[in-house]
Amino acid sequence: MQEIVFATNNKHKLSELRRIVGDKFTILSLADIGCHDDIPETADTLEGNALMKARYVKQHFGYDCFADDTGLMVDALDGAPGVYSARYAGPGHDSAANMRLLLSNMQDVTLRTARFVTVIALILDGKELTFRGVVEGEILTQPQGTDGFGYDPVFRPQGFPISFACMTPDEKNSISHRGRATRSLMDYLLSR
Repeated sequence: MQEIVFATNNKHKLSELRRIVGDKFTILSLADIGCHDDIPETADTLEGNALMKARYVKQHFGYDCFADDTGLMVDALDGAPGVYSARYAGPGHDSAANMRLLLSNMQDVTLRTARFVTVIALILDGKELTFRGVVEGEILTQPQGTDGFGYDPVFRPQGFPISFACMTPDEKNSISHRGRATRSLMDYLLSR
């Protein structure tokens, strides 16, 4: 089975992506290749951050790889938290604090439309490509469900009565931003 490196230390993302890919590829993590570095994510776009991570792994470890960056874009907050979604409440990547701050900032807001966007950057055979996945939805007034990670308990995808955190992993992955971006990536890899 073909191996490919996913430039992440996020165990939730790694698990989710391995589940989406199934047995098509063996997905290696940064730990699997001996990378324990805190890779910078200082770009001001999702594409920029994803490319920054993939380029770092290629430059420092020599592996063709892919990396992702994901943001929650809330219309009433002019697209925030956006590229800063993981660090919205501070540098600690604290999902509970991020959700609390988001709900606090949305307290008196009636327009609650939002979207999750994932961009995957692939470096393969000297080429750089990006794949994008988007899911529209809305921000709930309080968390709902205990599964998932990040903002999943407060995001309800369009056309569904429940949040991502109330869905099974397979239900979420079938419609999610990361699922859509990953399927585009897999379609490309399998068509080569």
